[in-house]
Amino acid sequence: MAPTPKECDFLVLGIGSGGLAAARRASGQYKVKTIAIENARLGGTCVNVGCVPKKVTYNAAAIAETIKHAKAYGFSVKETAPFDWTLFKHKRDAYVKRLNGIYEKNLNNDGIEYVHGTASFVDTNTVKVAMDDGTAQEIKAKKILIAVGGRPASVGVEGEELAINSDGFFDMETLPKKIAVVGAGYIAIEMAGMLNALGSEVHLFIRHDKFLRTFDPLVQDKITAEYERQGIIIHKQSSQSKIEKGNGSTKRLHYKDSNGEGVLDDLDEVLFAIGRTPELDKLNLDATGVKTNDKKHIITDDYQNTNVDNIFALGDVCDRGFELTPVAIAAGRKLSDRIFGGKEGAKLDYSNIPSVVFSHPEVGSIGMTEPEAREKYGDENVKIYTSSFTAMYYSMMEPEEKGPTSYKLVCAGKEEKVVGMHILGEDSSEILQGFGVAIKMGATKKDFDSCVAIHPTSAEELVTMK
Repeated sequence: MAPTPKECDFLVLGIGSGGLAAARRASGQYKVKTIAIENARLGGTCVNVGCVPKKVTYNAAAIAETIKHAKAYGFSVKETAPFDWTLFKHKRDAYVKRLNGIYEKNLNNDGIEYVHGTASFVDTNTVKVAMDDGTAQEIKAKKILIAVGGRPASVGVEGEELAINSDGFFDMETLPKKIAVVGAGYIAIEMAGMLNALGSEVHLFIRHDKFLRTFDPLVQDKITAEYERQGIIIHKQSSQSKIEKGNGSTKRLHYKDSNGEGVLDDLDEVLFAIGRTPELDKLNLDATGVKTNDKKHIITDDYQNTNVDNIFALGDVCDRGFELTPVAIAAGRKLSDRIFGGKEGAKLDYSNIPSVVFSHPEVGSIGMTEPEAREKYGDENVKIYTSSFTAMYYSMMEPEEKGPTSYKLVCAGKEEKVVGMHILGEDSSEILQGFGVAIKMGATKKDFDSCVAIHPTSAEELVTMK
């Protein structure tokens, strides 16, 4: 005899950051009976294979760079042993595990019932959960949120099983001596930069001549040139045809790039970081009639509504253009405010969302790129301010050791409203967070100019541009 279905007011599928935010706001603040289902580790992509372990790795890479720079400041730093990736990896894993525990504690504190298993729809109000012990449980809910996130996209290259993806990056037990990284988005660029800083020989394969191609041309030009200066070997206009076993545990990559066909041998790893795809395969969405687009993302409106009245979606399963954890968190809170808190018009404003690439150096961006602004406002209504300089941090170093700093403000209209800001250089992430508030509030170039500069800083250039 089948067990009696559980019932709740709000069912959340996926307890990544966005799903958790929606569940906690509904249950903790609005006292809504909430059940959350997850078939992986709590925290989703961000905590387990994304933002958190990535930033920890970035910190390690930044320390490696600081050690190299120390000599220019008069320090004699002698390393008694090479960087211990294995020790670092296990400490990073332990940190992530502690965060998983905090997530579970937060669920309990807010009175959310947590079910570990794999969900699939029976109908628009019912979900069947395949439990870890082999049993099944049905759950009926008045409202259902799909927030299951995504997984690394597959490549379709012969021998792909010999490669790792962006999730597998965090499973590596040893630092690769030689690695091929395939991809031109922020994940590939971040991982290539970290590995290079930590001592790997990095070959970066991109389809065009530049990477980070959704960013402003200033960013594309400067960061591509900087990666080449740092010694990353960039294979432009490239494609991959086959991966095969090499000598011992190494791998061999067959490719074609702007220089013709080639074979890259003695690779410890081949890493594909070409984007992510929604984790919807097991959900049986056909049972609900929820519509997806040609990229298999769930179609939603500005309020996270799907085409089915009681089913909502947020995060990486939606094609909103911002696969960022804070975006999912903000959208989740707004959704619960609207459907349970009586705040009828509550929704996330997707305009002017700041984003950062933890490359080497960091990149920050908010608002329109220069080409986007020119297309929207017309050339005659757009004014560009730029500044490229050497940050004071590099003043004690030899020319070949100095990294770039470049800033751009994109202004529109007679009032010169700042509609875009693009920065590259040390501490860009911290700088952008503050300036992002000003741009979100509609600041003009005059507002920037009216702020007294903090000297000596790199960020002062943003309020002194002519």
